[in-house]
Amino acid sequence: MAAESTVEVSNVTSENLLKPVYNAGKSIEIENVTVSFKTPKGIYTAVKDISLSVKKGEIICLIGHSGCGKSTLMGTISGMVKPSSGVVRANGNEVEKPGPDRGIVFQNYSLLPWLTVYQNIYEAVDSAIKHKTAAQKKELVINNLKMVKLYDHKDKLPGQLSGGMKQRVAIARAFAINPSILLLDEPFGALDALTKSSMHVELLKLWNLDNREKTIVMVTHDIEEAIFLSDRVVVMNNGPEATIKEIVDVPLPRPRNKKDIVHDEVYMTIHDKLMNLLIDKFSIDDIL
Repeated sequence: MAAESTVEVSNVTSENLLKPVYNAGKSIEIENVTVSFKTPKGIYTAVKDISLSVKKGEIICLIGHSGCGKSTLMGTISGMVKPSSGVVRANGNEVEKPGPDRGIVFQNYSLLPWLTVYQNIYEAVDSAIKHKTAAQKKELVINNLKMVKLYDHKDKLPGQLSGGMKQRVAIARAFAINPSILLLDEPFGALDALTKSSMHVELLKLWNLDNREKTIVMVTHDIEEAIFLSDRVVVMNNGPEATIKEIVDVPLPRPRNKKDIVHDEVYMTIHDKLMNLLIDKFSIDDIL
């Protein structure tokens, strides 16, 4: 295997950058959760009887076809979706509504177009963190802008930024309120492959600078992305009444070099397993 390079981040090597650190205790507990919605055609059950436990400091990905309830399940963790039955706990507390202990990053960035980069982050900090002074909040915003290398763009409006830069603002905003749980709903789905690859490392850099204490749950359709980032991949069955089909461990040693791991036997085994769980047609010969 090729020698792994190191990436310096505040004098920390990529080995520390990507090494998983599970703190004692559970960060998220989902117990027998079912979510149903009223529709003109009757009751629609998006997910049914799902149970999942996530450790503190763990990174997991939810993967499955469109409509399988990935975002719905994440919504129960954020507090934006109320379970029809079952219970969700975050940091030991039952989730009843959104809270500053759970940061969310969406695919569409969700930036306020009339506010500058700096103002978008400051508004979130000012709303979520009440115990700091204005000067302390300003320092917090500036520090997070510097971490994602956007300080020089702080006075620009979102419309003046590229897609990758907008997503870095959204991630910096989420980290600035210092949530213990970070929820990512297909955050890189709209980005080109090169920008997406760079964002994976940016995300892990921020995770590292926060002492790798944040629990990260991410929704994705991208198998390679899930393997590179995750400690476990949660594969969802198709909806309605979606359930967890299988949970696949990712025991790849860290650091993970994108160029090298694709040739690793463990990576290839995990990749093939996920492909078989998610895809039933691999060539035109499989289409009747």
